[in-house]
Amino acid sequence: MTEDKDWDSMTYEEKNRELYYRQKQLLADFLKRGAISQAQHDKSLHDLTVKMGIIGEEK
Repeated sequence: MTEDKDWDSMTYEEKNRELYYRQKQLLADFLKRGAISQAQHDKSLHDLTVKMGIIGEEK
């Protein structure tokens, strides 16, 4: 990820990818803590991936 890079200096694509990874981690945390089921996690991750246009990152 781009934690050491200043947000303001990031491109639109870099910001989108960073937001995607943050959301992906949040879904993983929810799953780990039992807040959502595996099916909910998988559906949400799929939908997030499609809506953000991220290719090859779902797994």
